[in-house]
Amino acid sequence: MLKYSDVFVPGGFPRYTYNPRDARKIEEQLAEVKENLCKLVTVTGHTKSGKTVLTRKILPVDEAVWVDGGAVTTEDDLWTSVLEQLDAYTDIDTGSETGTSSSISGKAKAGANYLIAKGEGELGVAHERSKGSSTGRARKVSNRVAALAALRQQSRPLVIDDFHYLPKDLQGGIVRALKPLVFDGVPVVLIAIPHRRYDAVRVEREMTGRILPMTIPTWSEAELSYIPSKGFPLLSIGVPDPISLALAKQAIGSPHLMQEFCRGIAKYAASNQISLLSPDLDLAPIFRDVANTIGRPIFEKLAKGPRQRSDRVKRKLKNGGEADIYELVIHALAHIKPDLITLEYEDLRAAIREVTSGSIPQLHEVARVLKHMATIASTDQSSTPVIDFDETDKKLHITDPFFAFYLRWGDISGS
Repeated sequence: MLKYSDVFVPGGFPRYTYNPRDARKIEEQLAEVKENLCKLVTVTGHTKSGKTVLTRKILPVDEAVWVDGGAVTTEDDLWTSVLEQLDAYTDIDTGSETGTSSSISGKAKAGANYLIAKGEGELGVAHERSKGSSTGRARKVSNRVAALAALRQQSRPLVIDDFHYLPKDLQGGIVRALKPLVFDGVPVVLIAIPHRRYDAVRVEREMTGRILPMTIPTWSEAELSYIPSKGFPLLSIGVPDPISLALAKQAIGSPHLMQEFCRGIAKYAASNQISLLSPDLDLAPIFRDVANTIGRPIFEKLAKGPRQRSDRVKRKLKNGGEADIYELVIHALAHIKPDLITLEYEDLRAAIREVTSGSIPQLHEVARVLKHMATIASTDQSSTPVIDFDETDKKLHITDPFFAFYLRWGDISGS
């Protein structure tokens, strides 16, 4: 009997509920990397859109070298990880050995065995023995050189997940180093979010013509509904279509969120010994629980802003509370309840006007706050780059479905 934690695995490989999305042929496209493609493949898509799951299906960890970009702080971290997975070393030894051999000679009667009686034949064995001698030299190479040589020799695919976490100058150096491998047909895949700030293609112009960009399309509601339709029968739980549709509408195109919803419902059904869910089941508690579990940490970081808070002006909210400018922006975003979208400044300003009863911050004030939030969201102060602010065009990009979902269902009253 399967457990719900076996069937629905948010953040892991969905063994029982994997959707190949056959109609889109994305598996076939990615699989080309193994056929001497001689191109650097970039797999891009929104956060939690299934990029890693898809790539692991085609290039499993026991067949490819996988490096987590979030764990790489220096370029040497990357090459060290490659060396460890390939069991390769940076010391190269060369040497030669000389010596002598033994010989067997003689004559014997036809058909005689090796050991013969005296008088039936003659056998002579001459052993020449001498001491062997060897000479050797050792040379130490850099981790980069050794890792690239091992990748080329073993022709193992290299996958760098979350490539967008790497600083841009580091991205460029790594792509330049990988160029000869790509030329030789060694499969190389970079997984990243598609936003302009983390565009792996732009870091090395010399790769023009040697890059195959793959964009993971947003999941449709029908594709998301495949997850509960496949998983719940394995648990002998009946889920009416209206519930599956409601889950798909709230998942913001994220199979990860859909897995979270399904696990929550399966846990609820198991706890209450329910084998058939009612079409009128209240899903709000499930959504609120998921939001507070996965979205609250980054929400709190963004609402708090930088540490210096003493001089922030409090503004009255229409709900009766007060908020400084960072909290005010969060309240405005929650009022919009966005999907993964790009917001113009005027959209955000209109939302601010809807939630505050006080004065509206000036453009430069809001721009400063958004810039600070984007910095928090793209550094180690956050677990994922949930937003990004284009200071030139004054546009805010919501890039993470967990944060967007929290703005819909999370408790922001404490901000």
